[in-house]
Amino acid sequence: MAKAAPAEQLKLLELQGLDAKLKSLSNRRRSLESDPRITDLEAALGVANGELGAAKVAVHDAELELKRAEADVEQVASRIERDEARLNSGTGLSKDLVALQRDLVSLNKRRSDLEDIELEVLERLDSLRLRQSGQQQIVDDIQGSFGSIRSELDERLAEIAAEATVVRGNRAQFAEGLDAGLLAVYEKTLAKRGVGAARLFHGTSEGSGMQLSPGTSPRSRLRPRTKWCSARIPAASWSALPNGCNHKLTSSRGHFERSKRPLLRASWAGSG
Repeated sequence: MAKAAPAEQLKLLELQGLDAKLKSLSNRRRSLESDPRITDLEAALGVANGELGAAKVAVHDAELELKRAEADVEQVASRIERDEARLNSGTGLSKDLVALQRDLVSLNKRRSDLEDIELEVLERLDSLRLRQSGQQQIVDDIQGSFGSIRSELDERLAEIAAEATVVRGNRAQFAEGLDAGLLAVYEKTLAKRGVGAARLFHGTSEGSGMQLSPGTSPRSRLRPRTKWCSARIPAASWSALPNGCNHKLTSSRGHFERSKRPLLRASWAGSG
Protein backbone atom coordinates (compact mmCIF):
# COMPACT_ATOMS: atom_id res chain seq x y z
CA MET A 1 0.00 0.00 0.00
CA ALA A 2 1.32 3.47 -0.85
CA LYS A 3 2.50 5.58 2.05
CA ALA A 4 2.57 9.37 2.28
CA ALA A 5 3.87 11.58 5.06
CA PRO A 6 1.44 14.13 6.54
CA ALA A 7 3.35 16.96 4.86
CA GLU A 8 2.95 15.30 1.46
CA GLN A 9 -0.75 14.80 2.07
CA LEU A 10 -1.15 18.48 2.88
CA LYS A 11 0.71 19.32 -0.33
CA LEU A 12 -1.80 17.20 -2.25
CA LEU A 13 -4.58 19.30 -0.76
CA GLU A 14 -2.77 22.48 -1.79
CA LEU A 15 -2.43 21.07 -5.29
CA GLN A 16 -6.12 20.19 -5.30
CA GLY A 17 -6.85 23.78 -4.28
CA LEU A 18 -4.98 25.07 -7.33
CA ASP A 19 -6.81 22.60 -9.57
CA ALA A 20 -10.11 23.65 -8.03
CA LYS A 21 -9.23 27.26 -8.83
CA LEU A 22 -8.46 26.35 -12.43
CA LYS A 23 -11.76 24.47 -12.67
CA SER A 24 -13.60 27.46 -11.25
CA LEU A 25 -11.95 29.77 -13.79
CA SER A 26 -12.87 27.36 -16.59
CA ASN A 27 -16.49 27.32 -15.43
CA ARG A 28 -16.54 31.11 -15.31
CA ARG A 29 -15.10 31.26 -18.82
CA ARG A 30 -17.75 28.88 -20.17
CA SER A 31 -20.46 30.85 -18.39
CA LEU A 32 -19.29 34.09 -19.99
CA GLU A 33 -18.99 32.47 -23.42
CA SER A 34 -22.61 31.32 -23.16
CA ASP A 35 -23.92 34.61 -21.77
CA PRO A 36 -27.69 34.60 -22.48
CA ARG A 37 -27.56 38.26 -23.46
CA ILE A 38 -25.39 37.38 -26.44
CA THR A 39 -27.74 34.57 -27.43
CA ASP A 40 -30.78 36.85 -27.16
CA LEU A 41 -29.10 39.64 -29.13
CA GLU A 42 -27.95 37.26 -31.83
CA ALA A 43 -31.52 35.99 -32.21
CA ALA A 44 -32.91 39.55 -32.25
CA LEU A 45 -30.25 40.62 -34.74
CA GLY A 46 -31.13 37.72 -37.01
CA VAL A 47 -34.80 38.73 -37.03
CA ALA A 48 -33.97 42.43 -37.50
CA ASN A 49 -31.59 41.70 -40.37
CA GLY A 50 -34.23 39.53 -42.01
CA GLU A 51 -36.79 42.34 -41.82
CA LEU A 52 -34.19 44.83 -43.06
CA GLY A 53 -33.44 42.61 -46.03
CA ALA A 54 -37.14 42.40 -46.87
CA ALA A 55 -37.44 46.18 -46.60
CA LYS A 56 -34.50 46.67 -48.97
CA VAL A 57 -36.06 44.29 -51.51
CA ALA A 58 -39.36 46.17 -51.32
CA VAL A 59 -37.57 49.49 -51.88
CA HIS A 60 -35.64 48.06 -54.80
CA ASP A 61 -38.79 46.71 -56.43
CA ALA A 62 -40.59 50.02 -55.95
CA GLU A 63 -37.67 51.92 -57.47
CA LEU A 64 -37.83 49.70 -60.56
CA GLU A 65 -41.56 50.23 -60.75
CA LEU A 66 -41.08 53.99 -60.53
CA LYS A 67 -38.54 53.93 -63.34
CA ARG A 68 -41.01 52.07 -65.57
CA ALA A 69 -43.78 54.54 -64.71
CA GLU A 70 -41.50 57.49 -65.48
CA ALA A 71 -40.50 55.90 -68.79
CA ASP A 72 -44.17 55.40 -69.73
CA VAL A 73 -44.98 59.04 -68.93
CA GLU A 74 -41.96 60.27 -70.88
CA GLN A 75 -42.87 58.14 -73.90
CA VAL A 76 -46.44 59.49 -74.02
CA ALA A 77 -45.23 63.06 -73.42
CA SER A 78 -42.82 62.77 -76.36
CA ARG A 79 -45.59 61.58 -78.66
CA ILE A 80 -47.86 64.43 -77.51
CA GLU A 81 -45.08 66.91 -78.25
CA ARG A 82 -44.62 65.56 -81.79
CA ASP A 83 -48.34 65.51 -82.55
CA GLU A 84 -48.84 69.05 -81.21
CA ALA A 85 -45.97 70.30 -83.36
CA ARG A 86 -47.50 68.64 -86.41
CA LEU A 87 -50.94 70.03 -85.58
CA ASN A 88 -49.62 73.53 -85.05
CA SER A 89 -47.82 73.43 -88.38
CA GLY A 90 -51.19 73.19 -90.14
CA THR A 91 -49.81 70.91 -92.84
CA GLY A 92 -51.80 67.98 -94.08
CA LEU A 93 -55.35 67.15 -94.97
CA SER A 94 -58.18 68.44 -92.88
CA LYS A 95 -59.37 64.96 -91.89
CA ASP A 96 -55.83 64.06 -90.79
CA LEU A 97 -55.66 67.11 -88.58
CA VAL A 98 -59.02 66.25 -87.01
CA ALA A 99 -57.84 62.71 -86.29
CA LEU A 100 -54.65 64.12 -84.83
CA GLN A 101 -56.68 66.28 -82.45
CA ARG A 102 -58.62 63.22 -81.27
CA ASP A 103 -55.32 61.35 -80.69
CA LEU A 104 -54.01 64.25 -78.64
CA VAL A 105 -57.06 64.15 -76.38
CA SER A 106 -56.54 60.41 -75.84
CA LEU A 107 -52.78 60.84 -75.29
CA ASN A 108 -53.27 63.59 -72.72
CA LYS A 109 -55.70 61.38 -70.78
CA ARG A 110 -53.21 58.54 -70.98
CA ARG A 111 -50.45 60.81 -69.69
CA SER A 112 -52.66 61.94 -66.80
CA ASP A 113 -53.37 58.31 -65.82
CA LEU A 114 -49.68 57.41 -66.02
CA GLU A 115 -48.72 60.43 -63.91
CA ASP A 116 -51.23 59.30 -61.27
CA ILE A 117 -49.60 55.87 -61.27
CA GLU A 118 -46.16 57.48 -61.07
CA LEU A 119 -47.26 59.59 -58.09
CA GLU A 120 -48.73 56.57 -56.30
CA VAL A 121 -45.51 54.58 -56.78
CA LEU A 122 -43.44 57.54 -55.59
CA GLU A 123 -45.52 57.89 -52.40
CA ARG A 124 -45.26 54.16 -51.74
CA LEU A 125 -41.50 54.31 -52.33
CA ASP A 126 -41.15 57.11 -49.79
CA SER A 127 -43.03 55.02 -47.24
CA LEU A 128 -40.89 51.97 -47.96
CA ARG A 129 -37.69 53.99 -47.65
CA LEU A 130 -38.88 55.33 -44.32
CA ARG A 131 -39.56 51.78 -43.17
CA GLN A 132 -36.12 50.69 -44.33
CA SER A 133 -34.51 53.56 -42.46
CA GLY A 134 -36.35 52.64 -39.26
CA GLN A 135 -35.39 48.99 -39.60
CA GLN A 136 -31.77 49.97 -40.21
CA GLN A 137 -31.84 51.94 -36.97
CA ILE A 138 -33.12 48.87 -35.12
CA VAL A 139 -30.27 46.80 -36.54
CA ASP A 140 -27.74 49.49 -35.62
CA ASP A 141 -29.06 49.65 -32.05
CA ILE A 142 -28.86 45.88 -31.61
CA GLN A 143 -25.37 45.80 -33.07
CA GLY A 144 -24.36 48.61 -30.70
CA SER A 145 -25.67 46.69 -27.70
CA PHE A 146 -24.02 43.52 -28.98
CA GLY A 147 -20.69 45.30 -29.37
CA SER A 148 -20.86 46.78 -25.86
CA ILE A 149 -21.66 43.45 -24.23
CA ARG A 150 -19.10 41.62 -26.36
CA SER A 151 -16.46 44.16 -25.31
CA GLU A 152 -17.39 43.69 -21.66
CA LEU A 153 -17.25 39.90 -21.94
CA ASP A 154 -13.95 39.98 -23.84
CA GLU A 155 -12.43 42.10 -21.09
CA ARG A 156 -13.61 39.69 -18.38
CA LEU A 157 -12.47 36.69 -20.41
CA ALA A 158 -9.04 38.27 -20.79
CA GLU A 159 -8.86 38.72 -17.01
CA ILE A 160 -9.80 35.08 -16.47
CA ALA A 161 -7.24 33.93 -19.03
CA ALA A 162 -4.52 35.98 -17.33
CA GLU A 163 -5.44 34.64 -13.90
CA ALA A 164 -5.53 31.07 -15.22
CA THR A 165 -2.06 31.52 -16.69
CA VAL A 166 -0.73 32.56 -13.28
CA VAL A 167 -2.47 29.68 -11.48
CA ARG A 168 -1.19 27.13 -14.01
CA GLY A 169 2.32 28.48 -13.54
CA ASN A 170 2.01 28.22 -9.76
CA ARG A 171 0.62 24.71 -10.09
CA ALA A 172 3.46 23.55 -12.33
CA GLN A 173 6.04 24.98 -9.93
CA PHE A 174 4.29 23.47 -6.90
CA ALA A 175 3.93 20.03 -8.52
CA GLU A 176 7.68 19.84 -9.07
CA GLY A 177 8.16 19.55 -5.31
CA LEU A 178 5.81 16.56 -4.89
CA ASP A 179 6.73 12.90 -4.80
CA ALA A 180 6.61 11.65 -8.41
CA GLY A 181 4.70 8.48 -7.58
CA LEU A 182 2.12 10.22 -5.45
CA LEU A 183 1.74 12.96 -8.05
CA ALA A 184 1.18 10.37 -10.79
CA VAL A 185 -1.61 8.75 -8.75
CA TYR A 186 -3.12 12.15 -8.07
CA GLU A 187 -3.02 13.20 -11.72
CA LYS A 188 -4.58 9.91 -12.85
CA THR A 189 -7.36 10.22 -10.29
CA LEU A 190 -7.94 13.88 -11.16
CA ALA A 191 -8.27 13.07 -14.85
CA LYS A 192 -10.68 10.22 -14.15
CA ARG A 193 -12.79 11.64 -11.32
CA GLY A 194 -12.33 15.39 -11.60
CA VAL A 195 -10.98 15.56 -8.03
CA GLY A 196 -7.61 14.28 -6.84
CA ALA A 197 -7.97 14.66 -3.06
CA ALA A 198 -10.29 16.12 -0.43
CA ARG A 199 -9.80 17.04 3.23
CA LEU A 200 -11.21 14.86 6.01
CA PHE A 201 -12.55 17.09 8.79
CA HIS A 202 -13.86 15.59 12.05
CA GLY A 203 -14.24 12.23 10.38
CA THR A 204 -16.18 13.52 7.36
CA SER A 205 -14.88 13.98 3.82
CA GLU A 206 -15.34 17.56 2.65
CA GLY A 207 -15.31 16.23 -0.89
CA SER A 208 -18.03 13.61 -0.69
CA GLY A 209 -19.69 14.32 2.66
CA MET A 210 -19.12 10.69 3.69
CA GLN A 211 -18.31 9.97 7.34
CA LEU A 212 -15.65 7.42 8.15
CA SER A 213 -16.23 4.55 10.54
CA PRO A 214 -14.54 4.87 13.95
CA GLY A 215 -11.71 2.57 12.92
CA THR A 216 -10.52 5.13 10.39
CA SER A 217 -10.48 8.05 12.84
CA PRO A 218 -7.41 10.26 12.90
CA ARG A 219 -7.02 9.19 16.52
CA SER A 220 -6.56 5.51 15.68
CA ARG A 221 -3.24 4.01 16.48
CA LEU A 222 -2.49 3.07 12.91
CA ARG A 223 0.50 4.60 11.24
CA PRO A 224 -0.26 7.47 8.86
CA ARG A 225 -0.53 6.13 5.35
CA THR A 226 -2.40 6.76 2.15
CA LYS A 227 -5.72 4.89 2.10
CA TRP A 228 -7.91 4.02 -0.90
CA CYS A 229 -11.63 3.96 -1.40
CA SER A 230 -13.41 2.06 -4.14
CA ALA A 231 -13.07 5.12 -6.37
CA ARG A 232 -9.32 4.50 -6.25
CA ILE A 233 -8.56 7.94 -4.85
CA PRO A 234 -5.83 8.19 -2.20
CA ALA A 235 -7.33 9.31 1.11
CA ALA A 236 -5.51 10.19 4.31
CA SER A 237 -7.36 9.98 7.63
CA TRP A 238 -6.60 13.64 8.34
CA SER A 239 -6.37 14.99 4.84
CA ALA A 240 -7.89 13.27 1.89
CA LEU A 241 -10.97 11.40 0.74
CA PRO A 242 -12.34 11.32 -2.81
CA ASN A 243 -15.00 13.70 -3.89
CA GLY A 244 -17.93 11.49 -4.81
CA CYS A 245 -16.65 8.51 -2.80
CA ASN A 246 -19.57 6.15 -2.19
CA HIS A 247 -17.98 3.45 -0.03
CA LYS A 248 -17.17 3.20 3.64
CA LEU A 249 -13.60 2.64 4.70
CA THR A 250 -13.13 0.06 7.46
CA SER A 251 -10.00 -1.14 9.21
CA SER A 252 -8.79 -4.70 9.18
CA ARG A 253 -5.40 -5.87 10.48
CA GLY A 254 -4.02 -2.37 10.30
CA HIS A 255 -5.12 -1.88 6.66
CA PHE A 256 -8.08 -0.09 5.18
CA GLU A 257 -10.45 -2.08 2.98
CA ARG A 258 -13.69 -1.45 1.15
CA SER A 259 -16.89 -2.28 2.91
CA LYS A 260 -18.59 -5.20 1.20
CA ARG A 261 -21.83 -3.25 1.28
CA PRO A 262 -21.54 -0.21 -1.03
CA LEU A 263 -23.31 3.02 -0.26
CA LEU A 264 -25.43 4.76 -2.89
CA ARG A 265 -24.99 1.67 -5.09
CA ALA A 266 -21.62 2.77 -6.42
CA SER A 267 -20.53 0.62 -9.35
CA TRP A 268 -17.00 1.66 -10.24
CA ALA A 269 -14.25 -0.87 -9.61
CA GLY A 270 -10.89 -0.66 -7.90
CA SER A 271 -8.53 -3.14 -6.36
CA GLY A 272 -8.16 -3.08 -2.59
